[in-house]
Amino acid sequence: MEFSGEKEMSKKGVVVSIDEKPSEWRTWEGLHPDILASIFLRLTVEEISRCVPLVCKPWMEVASGPYCWIDIDIQAWCRSRDRSLRAVNRAVNKLIRRSNFTVERLFVYRMGSSGFLSVVNCPYLKVLEIPLSRFTDTLVLNHLKPLPNLRVLNINYCSKISAKGLAAFGNQCKSLLHLKRNLPPQRYWPVDNSEAKTIADTMPNLQRIELCFGSFGDWGLSEILTKCKSLTHLDIRGCWNVKLNGDLKKMCGKLECFQIHPSDFSEQDQLRLFYRYWKVNENETDLFVELQTYWNDIIIR
Repeated sequence: MEFSGEKEMSKKGVVVSIDEKPSEWRTWEGLHPDILASIFLRLTVEEISRCVPLVCKPWMEVASGPYCWIDIDIQAWCRSRDRSLRAVNRAVNKLIRRSNFTVERLFVYRMGSSGFLSVVNCPYLKVLEIPLSRFTDTLVLNHLKPLPNLRVLNINYCSKISAKGLAAFGNQCKSLLHLKRNLPPQRYWPVDNSEAKTIADTMPNLQRIELCFGSFGDWGLSEILTKCKSLTHLDIRGCWNVKLNGDLKKMCGKLECFQIHPSDFSEQDQLRLFYRYWKVNENETDLFVELQTYWNDIIIR
């Protein structure tokens, strides 16, 4: 079996280079599983799943065990070929089982209810990034278990999650330090401070918060700034209801990093973002990329 045209595997499980002498051959077959896993982690999920097991039995055992699945990143795979919700859930369930529920960092795009039910059984999770996922408040309230090690939570563009779901995450994930809760642009922006209030009440230890295109106003922002004592980074670009009246501007200025849209960002600019969003809304693969460009549009004005 060839490796990029430069190396091949001998029948005895030895990785050799075409330029090496037999005395220089290195036996990888007998390496400790932890060492093999650290090497395999440089590969993609698909390569670990499909290619590595074909090399030799020890490699197959490592690839099939939990060693290689501490970090699971399938976001690119999920976005390619417009994967169905069912396919994504199936992949998540399979990989989490393969990790023996010891996964520490999980990155998935557009996950559904079935995948979430596997995630809640992973107590060692430190990073959970699941943008555009489809599970609901009810599922979170009924099934979320304590995730005591979770530090980073990304629920960007999860439209079926509201303040109720956020409260459940806050109550069950006491170690959260970084929350990503960006939302897609909306046509109308009635003030709703419920999510900001929930974040302030249930996630007081947060150090970094991303709330782009949130509907909260000055009162909701004040709650976050007052109750999240360790806050250093705050991104509220696109939160049109925030006016920074009173002492809010001064309070935000004390943060290490504070990002907000330009004060001259007009209603026409807001509408442009809204229509641009809905123009690509039917194709979620493009939507994921498109949403990331909004920030650049705002910054370079």
